[in-house]
Amino acid sequence: MGQPIIVVEKPTQTPGIARFELNRSLTGMGHERFGSPEEILGDRPVDELARRLFASGGVKAVHANNAVVTVELAEGWKGADLLDIIRGLYIHYPTDGTAGAASSTSSESAGAASGGAAEPVEATESA
Repeated sequence: MGQPIIVVEKPTQTPGIARFELNRSLTGMGHERFGSPEEILGDRPVDELARRLFASGGVKAVHANNAVVTVELAEGWKGADLLDIIRGLYIHYPTDGTAGAASSTSSESAGAASGGAAEPVEATESA
C-alpha cells in the first residue's frame, strides 16, 4: 500500500555529499536540517525520512528543502546506497517480507502475524 517516491540522485561537486531530487515535496518552502537523530523531534514525512536515513548508518547529516534532500554521507557510503530508503518512505506494506505477513492475502497468515486479532482486508484497484 502506498506509492513509491520517484527519486533521482544528482551529481555534486563535493565528495561525501549526495543530493536527491524527489517527485514529492517534503517540506513545502521551508528548510529542515538534522545533524543527528536526536534532533528529529516531529513525525512529519521529512522527520521519518531523516530517521530512516540515519538508521541506515550511512548518513552523518540530512538537509531537506521542498523536494530536494541532501545528505552528508558516512565513510564508505554512496548515494545509491540510500535510494531504496527514500523510494520506500510512503510504502506501508513492503513486498520484501519486512512487514511480516502484511502483504499476504490469506486470512490465516494475516491472523497469525497479528496474534489472530486482525481480519483480512481485500485490496481493490482504482482506475
